[in-house]
Amino acid sequence: MRTSLLIAFVLLGTVPAWAAEEPVGCDKFKWNVDRERAALTAPDRARLASGGELAALPSTGITLELRTPAEAKLPSPPERSPKEGTFAGFVTFKSALPPGRYTISLSASGWIDVVQDGQFLKSITSSGVRKCEGIRKSVKFEIPAKPLTIQISGIEANSISLAIMPASE
Repeated sequence: MRTSLLIAFVLLGTVPAWAAEEPVGCDKFKWNVDRERAALTAPDRARLASGGELAALPSTGITLELRTPAEAKLPSPPERSPKEGTFAGFVTFKSALPPGRYTISLSASGWIDVVQDGQFLKSITSSGVRKCEGIRKSVKFEIPAKPLTIQISGIEANSISLAIMPASE
């Protein structure tokens, strides 16, 4: 009986890892995300199917149509294996973006991979919060002037809003 009570108290006292790690509210991002949030919620977002190409940075966010991981045929296996029942997709820039620091932001929880020359770029920093309408995650990357692919995976819905913007330092 004592063992059962002890286990119950331990379980009640534990907090899921995601709840302990990510703050709640738009003001809890590590940097101001007003610009990214506006792009992700803009009514004139372009729709793009997974595998689509972008010639330049979109002026607003885009709505990326996703597929099951098997159907998405991501060019590179994601760095983090997607959970069962999630969706994935990718966009490519065949022409290089101007070199610099960019933020890639998502409207929902998911994993972002940036791939150049078959190699994953490491993020500089990331910030995510719960309960901020329109934006869930923002990640900064230093992107060299080369064509690139942005892969999104582990998404619970079959579409997501995505914003790619020069980072405001």
